[in-house]
Amino acid sequence: QLQLAESGGGSVQAGGSLRLSCVASGFTSSPYCVGWFRQAPGKEREAVARIDSNGRASVVDSMKGRFTVSKDNAKNTLYLQMNGLKPEDTAMYYCAAYLRWYCDTRGPSGYNYWGQGTQVTVSS
Repeated sequence: QLQLAESGGGSVQAGGSLRLSCVASGFTSSPYCVGWFRQAPGKEREAVARIDSNGRASVVDSMKGRFTVSKDNAKNTLYLQMNGLKPEDTAMYYCAAYLRWYCDTRGPSGYNYWGQGTQVTVSS
């Protein structure tokens, strides 16, 4: 089993920055694809970014240039650096994972492990 715990959310003004963290515990030695998702009230959960066991990362096109995903294997921690935040970025942000060396384009239902989420609120 893999446990995930997000932190770093909060309230910021438009244009501000936040760095979200996701600490993994449990079977962390296994290869995982890990990703960030977000869900705003009344909307479906959407992908934000992902990174595989080899560190190959990708960010959804609409967020490229503002969001960066990274990880620190020694700390078993996944990060999401968010700059230039906009009110439409307001959502609950989740980290998630599935057991595989490489990431593919599967949606949220394909991820087996989820954190509880951390709220990001951006005011105009």
